[in-house]
Amino acid sequence: MNVLEQLWTYYSQNGAYVLHEFYRHFLMSAYGVFFAAIVGIPTGIFIARYRKLSKWIFSITNVIQTIPALAMLAVLMLVMGLGVNTVILSLFFYSLLPIIRNTYTGIVSIENAYLESGKAMGMTKLQILTMVELPLSLSVIMAGLRTALVIAIGITAIGTFVGAGGLGDIIVRGTNATNGTAIILAGAIPTALMAVLADLLLGWLEKVLSPAKKKKIWSSGSENTAPSEVRTS
Repeated sequence: MNVLEQLWTYYSQNGAYVLHEFYRHFLMSAYGVFFAAIVGIPTGIFIARYRKLSKWIFSITNVIQTIPALAMLAVLMLVMGLGVNTVILSLFFYSLLPIIRNTYTGIVSIENAYLESGKAMGMTKLQILTMVELPLSLSVIMAGLRTALVIAIGITAIGTFVGAGGLGDIIVRGTNATNGTAIILAGAIPTALMAVLADLLLGWLEKVLSPAKKKKIWSSGSENTAPSEVRTS
């Protein structure tokens, strides 16, 4: 059999197993990025307020980003042991840089005129943040989340070396099998597909949450519901 036939045979015989590992792989990636967003977005906002701290924060996150993934997993494994939590913590560290940097960039790139308009309207600092700064910087922040999630999906594949499972299990198993190419592809193709779908999904979510999109929908709805002229004879 050629590779495509072997690949089809593997999927037909192990479809449930592949779907289970796909789901497990995605959850690990999503959790890592989610926890990084909880920390990274407020950090990006904070250093946008106190810009002198930005160099220190970016230096730390840049250093973390340069650590090889296997080395990071090995160090964390010594502290936390084998399993999913080690991979999620590793993904948390790797996701911080794109999230913090994009949040910081999105906030500081907002024109001062918008902020002054908010102050002139009597808005508090919290209101300016939630009603002006975050909506205007949303697309940049979402780009950081998209980058972080795609990176996380790739790194999660090596989580198999610390017993975390995921699609990396299938890829590594293929290196020791007689029909190894087909099995490697059986794990690599869903991994690549997951990264593409995650990027498209977050891109769609970005458009849905975009203030410009909401304004367009609202305006369109207003035009459709506008009262028509009543003619009297």
